[in-house]
Parts: sequence; structure tokens; C-alpha cells
Amino acid sequence: MITLVGGLVFVIILFALIWFFCKKFLEHHGVTDQVKDRAMVLATWTFAGISVGLVFAVVGAFVLGPWAFYRTLRGHDMEISDGAAVWWGLGIVMASLGITAIGFFGFLMVVGAY
Repeated sequence: MITLVGGLVFVIILFALIWFFCKKFLEHHGVTDQVKDRAMVLATWTFAGISVGLVFAVVGAFVLGPWAFYRTLRGHDMEISDGAAVWWGLGIVMASLGITAIGFFGFLMVVGAY
């Protein structure tokens, strides 16, 4: 039960990290209008891409996550090249999943499940 609750907490942490990185990305590129709302939309679709990618194959998260980031970013009419958008998406996905995975494995070690 503790592992299940811990897993759910880490899913929330994953989404929070994706939202934070998306917000920082938008701020870095000069977006000032409705940054939190835009970051929420961008994070939601990126999270959805990661989730679907994880269901089919773990590697799929690193394909569908950045693709969802790129497609959603195109709807924001930002001046950024396609390649840069995909690389930024991949970076956000890798950083978010990496931090969450390290934390989750640490949690599993603390509770004795790993």
C-alpha cells in the first residue's frame, strides 16, 4: 500500500516537474501573457505523450513526449524552429523522468521494496 501511494505521489511530482520546466521554457523564450495557463496546456499534453509512450514501450515516452510538446508548442505561435522545439521537448522529458525515477527508486529503497 505504501508503494502504491508513493507511486501516485511520484506521478504528481512528475507532472509538477514537467509543468515547471515548461513554464521556465516559456519564460526563457519571452512569453509573458498567461504563462501559467500556457505552461499547464503544454505540460498536460507532454505528460499525456509520456504516459502513452510508457504504456507501449518505455522508449516511446522519449518519442511521444517530445512530439506532444512540439505539437502543442506549434499551437502557441512561438518563434522557434521545429528542431529546437523537439530538442527542448526531449530535454524536458528526460529531465523530468530522470529526476522522478531517481526519487522513486530512492523511495523504494527506503521502504525496502527494492
